Amino acid sequence: MPKDLRGGLPTYWTEFGQGAREALLIHCSLAHSGAWKGVAGLLADQLHMRAFDLPGHGRSDDWPGDVDVQELATAMAADLVGSEGPMDIIGHSFGATVALRLAIEHPAMVRSLVLIESVMVAAALADDEVGASQHLADMAGYADAVARGDREAAAREFMKEWGDGTPWEKLPEAQKAFLVNRIHLIEANDETVMKDQPRILARKLIEQVKVPVLLIRGAQSSPIVAPIHAAIYRRLPQAHSLSIEGAGHMVPMSHPEAVAREIAGFLEAVPG
Repeated sequence: MPKDLRGGLPTYWTEFGQGAREALLIHCSLAHSGAWKGVAGLLADQLHMRAFDLPGHGRSDDWPGDVDVQELATAMAADLVGSEGPMDIIGHSFGATVALRLAIEHPAMVRSLVLIESVMVAAALADDEVGASQHLADMAGYADAVARGDREAAAREFMKEWGDGTPWEKLPEAQKAFLVNRIHLIEANDETVMKDQPRILARKLIEQVKVPVLLIRGAQSSPIVAPIHAAIYRRLPQAHSLSIEGAGHMVPMSHPEAVAREIAGFLEAVPG
């Protein structure tokens, strides 16, 4: 599949499905576009989907370090939509924060939003200080490992909170190496997801998103996700929020049938 310049970065992207509706899929941190294979296969008759590898992920070029990761990813997404928009934008985790920023900065490109397990912690910090403070305590081991420069410990601690529940010791060596080599990208996202560097909350930009929005989370995910979704939901004029029982943060991969079913039903009510 193609690898070309998107948002100024050599970007690998691929396509799924043969449906009449155009959609863009944005994966989570420490993954790649192939993570959408299960969900995309189930939506193939309804959607024609593009998915790309975030900076430093998959087969896209490394993050250059001189630009905010979310800003760069949003520019890449905008290039992939281009003149073929508006599209249905579906994002998972950090990808959901990119999808929301795309809707804010390029509203004409977005027909609808599906935000799965958004990690916009800054929204929870603004609305639910107690819940957010508990999350910071839960992530203390990760923060300590980052401060010590221990990349493996940082990756191990991060995956405890945001992985699929598989113990670190049981992960394949190649996967552990992948996570360790890219764990710095999590810290690189801190300014946007934790501190709201683009001032999306301060400028009340979520409130300006006028397209239909579906928020999906796993019922057994990190406790911070519910207050994040609640904070985003209450700012949106057209939103529906739901949880999938038995699922955690990696719900698109662990429960693709449930996720695809909710997306398909949501899109039926959104004019193509």
